[in-house]
Amino acid sequence: MLVAVLGVLLALFGFTEQLGEGKLANLDEWLLPLLRVPGHPHIPIGPAWLMEAAQDITALGGRTMLLAVTVFAIGYLALEGKHGAMWLVAIAAGGGGFLSTVMKQLFGRDRPDVVPHLVAVTSSSFPSGHSMLAAIVYLTLGALLARFAARRRTRVYMLTVALFVTFVVGSSRVYLGVHYPTDVLAGWCAGLVWALICWLAARYLQKRGAVEKPGRG
Repeated sequence: MLVAVLGVLLALFGFTEQLGEGKLANLDEWLLPLLRVPGHPHIPIGPAWLMEAAQDITALGGRTMLLAVTVFAIGYLALEGKHGAMWLVAIAAGGGGFLSTVMKQLFGRDRPDVVPHLVAVTSSSFPSGHSMLAAIVYLTLGALLARFAARRRTRVYMLTVALFVTFVVGSSRVYLGVHYPTDVLAGWCAGLVWALICWLAARYLQKRGAVEKPGRG
């Protein structure tokens, strides 16, 4: 797992090198103004309700919401007697949150100043913590719960919902002007890799009996 985490960090360092060359930076600078009404950079394009919806959606990737979702999931697994899965979810979410914080400190990219921010932000920009943590929590939970679902269509539904929530949370960060598109792409990639690592760990631990197999209490 440590090797995989190192691979994620190296890949993102390479990504930032590309940012420095200007190609991806030009894409960032070009796209954000397109999401605002010409001549009124503080007004996003689209109907009035869309900004309110984006603010509601972006909260799904906030630390408070993700902590609540994780705690509720842990409580459910504990009540079901799936203690191995419970610890897996706790470690996946906690480890992912720590990794996101470390990455932000390492890269230290400033927030976009191309357009005004439509929500308050305090941390660094790269990678997008909302995008990364949404991918980690929702995809890990989706994949884990899918393994306990008996029907294939139920498993597909769970994973589709997890992917959809991850996508709209990341998109909302760009729409609200608090992240460059490349911040969100990097967050998605890092979160997806971490979620995949956790899923592979779950399979391995299930084979060893440390995590409950589908259908077992």
